[in-house]
Amino acid sequence: MLTQLTIRDYAIVDRLELDFHRGMTAITGETGAGKSILLDALSLCLGERADAGSVRHGTERAELSARFDISRLPEAREWLEARELGSDDCLLRRVISSGGRTKAWINGSPCTIADLKALGERLIDIHAQHAHQSLLREQQHQRLLDEYAGITAEVDELRGMHRDWSLLRKRLRQAQESGDEIQARRQLLRYQVEELDTLGLGEGELERLEEEQTSLAHAEQSLSEAQLALRCCEDDEEGALARLLRARSGLAELPGSDRGALAAALSLLEEASIQIEEAGRELNRFVDATELDPARLAEVDSRLGDVHRIARKHHVMPDEVVELHRRLADELAQLEVGDDDLEALALKTRQLRDEWRTLAQRISDIRQRKACELGEQIQAQLAFLGMEKARFEVAVSPRDSAQPEGIDQVQFRISANPGQPPRALNKIASGGELSRISLAIQVVAARHSTIPTLVFDEVDVGISGATAEIVGQLLRGLGERDAQILCVTHLPQVAAQGHQHLHIEKQATDESTLTQMALLDESGRIRELARMLGGVHLSERTLAHAHEMLSAGQHAAQH
Repeated sequence: MLTQLTIRDYAIVDRLELDFHRGMTAITGETGAGKSILLDALSLCLGERADAGSVRHGTERAELSARFDISRLPEAREWLEARELGSDDCLLRRVISSGGRTKAWINGSPCTIADLKALGERLIDIHAQHAHQSLLREQQHQRLLDEYAGITAEVDELRGMHRDWSLLRKRLRQAQESGDEIQARRQLLRYQVEELDTLGLGEGELERLEEEQTSLAHAEQSLSEAQLALRCCEDDEEGALARLLRARSGLAELPGSDRGALAAALSLLEEASIQIEEAGRELNRFVDATELDPARLAEVDSRLGDVHRIARKHHVMPDEVVELHRRLADELAQLEVGDDDLEALALKTRQLRDEWRTLAQRISDIRQRKACELGEQIQAQLAFLGMEKARFEVAVSPRDSAQPEGIDQVQFRISANPGQPPRALNKIASGGELSRISLAIQVVAARHSTIPTLVFDEVDVGISGATAEIVGQLLRGLGERDAQILCVTHLPQVAAQGHQHLHIEKQATDESTLTQMALLDESGRIRELARMLGGVHLSERTLAHAHEMLSAGQHAAQH
């Protein structure tokens, strides 16, 4: 349940921290005092869309947080634990900047707005003041019946199966319509892949062929130059080594003083002769190892020519031929099993259709059975709300065509007067009747809800007098079923039934307008009820009436 709501710099609220309790909390205040601010702030914590204009004027950002006790909410705990956020205490926080940016946290960890909304649906159920308008839509009738019957998960599964079935039917139709085109493509691919198979170019082979071609093509020139260099290094009469040896010998025979002056040059000549000898040995090894192979060169040239021809034919670069071969072979492999795939696709489509029909029929049977129960419970509540002559029914009839949600058309019907057949709500019910019908439905739905915190936002619009007192008793009764009811109301008969009473007041000065909210004690409740009964000027008679109403409401609730 909701235990605390904190608001800072939101709308016309400066700073506010409210604690909530079990039972029914009546929320009242003058028109425009800011009752909607409370619910809007709570809705933002639950993932509703934010508006930068809601940040209090002159401040940079609004901060909102809602704390929940989820010790009795297994679905919410499982949701949190699956994301490693689990605890018995759940804190939702939302920050909205004046520039329009928004951030959200769950138990201190950043989250998306979608996460807030998904978790919020497991924490609170909000019944809005205009819920009766949605009753005119038959889609809402089916949703309410499914929630009452406890089959929303099955209907979601059915909807998913219908989506998959539709996709399979589309794929099957496309496959059947494109048969000739696929056959032509298959034949072309067979020819292309066979040609590439014959070429058989391996991974990295092109680079190796190009290197080998370069080496073979220049082998004769390399051999000639190496032989020439070798002759230059040899120790015959014209060779560099012979000349170096003669130079070194001449310097070595000089007188001692001159030879000493040329010692460095003599040392360099000795080193040079060693380097020349080593170069000669390397050149010898190269000449001995190099063989001219014109046949291999022709073979390599021919192989490269085939690669380039295939590349030009397919409008790709030579180094892309291997990838082309792989891609075309993969496409051919998929098309070669196309006939088998077509049969498998048709079989899978039929199987999914049959599974959908089986589940749809099971859901239809449940709807038929639960529709009677729901109609009887709503009719009982209508009698309690002063429409004892009305006859309410939930009609389930076959649809002309299958829909994602099943094979049923669900329609709420009512006969407000005896002797008249039940007709659709939008054909017969007045605005006041719709308000009471909506409240009756919401009370029944709330009794079967697994969510303990229920918010009723002025659902008593259009109701007055004795009926208003009954509405209060209904809501208080819900609050005593180990639940938490937050009820925004403008009726004193409803507010008097609350276990707690939260008053919202707007205070204006020359410089600012702020909203304040506080839980009322008994005297405060009496004065607020008196205001709701008689306006701004409170007479002793009005205060006495308010006191009597509060005492009667609390006393009646205890019995």
